[in-house]
Amino acid sequence: MTETEPVAVRAKRLPREQRRIQLLDCALHVFVAKGFHAASMDDIAEVAQVSKPVLYQHFPGKHELFIDLLETQLGQLRAELTAALSAHQDNEQRVTGTITAFYEFIAREDEAYRLIFASGLDNDEEVSERLDRFHDAMATAIAEVIVDDTGQPMAEATMLGHGLIGMATSAARHWSRLSERPALGVSAQLTSRLAWRGISGFPKENES
Repeated sequence: MTETEPVAVRAKRLPREQRRIQLLDCALHVFVAKGFHAASMDDIAEVAQVSKPVLYQHFPGKHELFIDLLETQLGQLRAELTAALSAHQDNEQRVTGTITAFYEFIAREDEAYRLIFASGLDNDEEVSERLDRFHDAMATAIAEVIVDDTGQPMAEATMLGHGLIGMATSAARHWSRLSERPALGVSAQLTSRLAWRGISGFPKENES
């Protein structure tokens, strides 16, 4: 069998959830390579080596598939950021860990970050709703740490949380576009140092 005849792969039946994961993985590659608007269900079916009816058994259409994939990637990023936030008791290390997690996500070879930060669907209501939910959840998680440490009102701490997420996102996205860019660790440290100098201006409650 030649490389142009993936009959064994096409014929293999997978459990439904395993097939769904495979289709999401193939869709990720297609959306990253072509962008949402240029990608088609035909493209995804071809990469997945399944028929279009099989693809439609799992996803009603391209938009629904994209939303499912977006939620999957946002869930992964949220889990990584939450783990980084809870991995340390020292706040400076928390800041560094959280920002480094952003850089590591954007540096992934699959370029999944493009689905979140460069999908071209900024005006899509369902995409915006999920991105807002993600940012709100992460800002709240950061705010809870700030409140515990400083006694800052929750509303004000949430503003700081959104600021930190925005800074990390903007800096990491800029880094991803550089043709000659500093090492990931160096870039994360630079961004973390800038963020920490701002956050450390709010002393712990027992130090005020």
